[in-house]
Amino acid sequence: MDMLDRLSLAGIVPVIKIEDAADAVPLCRALAEGGLPVAEITFRTAAAPDAIAAVHRELPDVLLGAGTVLTAEQVDKAKAAGAGYVVTPGINPQVVARCQQVGLPVVPGCANPSDIEVAIGFGLKVVKFFPAEAIGGLPLIKALAGPYGDMRFVPTGGIGEKNLLDYLSFPKVAACGGSWMVPDAAIKAKDWDKIRDLTASAVQLMLGFELAHVGVNSQSEGEAKNTADTFGKLLNWPVKEGNGSLFAGAGLEIMKAQGRGSRGHLAIRTNSVARAKAWLQGRSVAFAEETAGYKDGKLIFIYLRDEIGGFAVHLAQK
Repeated sequence: MDMLDRLSLAGIVPVIKIEDAADAVPLCRALAEGGLPVAEITFRTAAAPDAIAAVHRELPDVLLGAGTVLTAEQVDKAKAAGAGYVVTPGINPQVVARCQQVGLPVVPGCANPSDIEVAIGFGLKVVKFFPAEAIGGLPLIKALAGPYGDMRFVPTGGIGEKNLLDYLSFPKVAACGGSWMVPDAAIKAKDWDKIRDLTASAVQLMLGFELAHVGVNSQSEGEAKNTADTFGKLLNWPVKEGNGSLFAGAGLEIMKAQGRGSRGHLAIRTNSVARAKAWLQGRSVAFAEETAGYKDGKLIFIYLRDEIGGFAVHLAQK
């Protein structure tokens, strides 16, 4: 999996300004514990190269970017420190060219069609959209996505809990950059627990897990129909029959045969099955890949490999 795919599966990229390089490792550890093993450490301070080097050395699984890179010299420093990719606020051809020369993926800042066409000239498929809210936000991204259908965007600037889901719901948005989970006050106070908790909250908002329905196994089609009809009459729920199951109301699925799970199954809806799967895999959860379902090339359904409490569990796209 390449860097841009990993960035897209992360969904949120914490943008960090480090004043003291010694803070970088515990800060990035807190991000990872909160569910985001990714960070963009900006070159807005002199501590950036040492901070990147420390995270690269101590936390090799963190997807680490160097942000606010303005010169070819900074590209070289980012490369030497161990950055996995470079982000720039604007599109500087010399910086982009240097990144490509040294083999560093680059996500340059673009704010208009002319910027995007420069990026296309370099063969790039993903650009930063900056400063997102100040220059038109999601409506402008949607307008740009018309003529530039192959381009994907990482909006940054003014993104927070109130508008995150709006941006991520648009297919051409690869991920969002933000700093609300790494407030300066918490970094200065070395309050890593707060940063971990803010990160966990952001991840849960992004994934939006909720129970969709409970599946009940049956030994025969007749038993399934009887069970569904009983619940329907008892609770005045509509009964709807499908090929392999019946639904009583919206939350109870009665299987016509013994389905997955010794006791049945649980369906968990999420805003992004792909991101939820990647997040769970980071928590050592395995999946039954043969159960994966796709629509228009997008993962929309998959079962976890192992049962929980006798129940099979699957993710489903909202």
